[in-house]
Amino acid sequence: MTQERDKEQALQAVLYAEIPLTQSIGIEVIEHTDMSLTLSAPIENNINHKCTAFGGSLYSVAVLSGWGLIYLLLKQHQLTGHIVIQESNTRFIKPVSSRITAKCAFESEQQIDGFLNMYKKRAKARIKLQSRIMVDNEAAVLFSGSYVVHR
Repeated sequence: MTQERDKEQALQAVLYAEIPLTQSIGIEVIEHTDMSLTLSAPIENNINHKCTAFGGSLYSVAVLSGWGLIYLLLKQHQLTGHIVIQESNTRFIKPVSSRITAKCAFESEQQIDGFLNMYKKRAKARIKLQSRIMVDNEAAVLFSGSYVVHR
């Protein structure tokens, strides 16, 4: 088993243990790199009265892709902290009628370095992240959020 897969499985366990909603909606950790995290959830657990994905579920998968990306970054640098969403904006562009897949990515190495330096210096830091849910290679949901991490 690869190191990345170990990290993905550890994140999956943390999500289920610390955020019970993730188990109910069926969130799965799909892929993690140093720069991005992809989460997914089945449409069957998240369907609305129009037979498309419930907006709250779309938001949850998107916001948690950012939360998880920060969690894994902290672990990679042997840091701990409380991760919370401070502010967010979600644009629902088109319906999602299949599996929900959200990918969140850091903007750059400089963004990561600035965030980590601030956190190490002040025990508190903010970072803005964006997540996308795509349908047929088109953006269906665009999420942007400001996360705060504190000790």
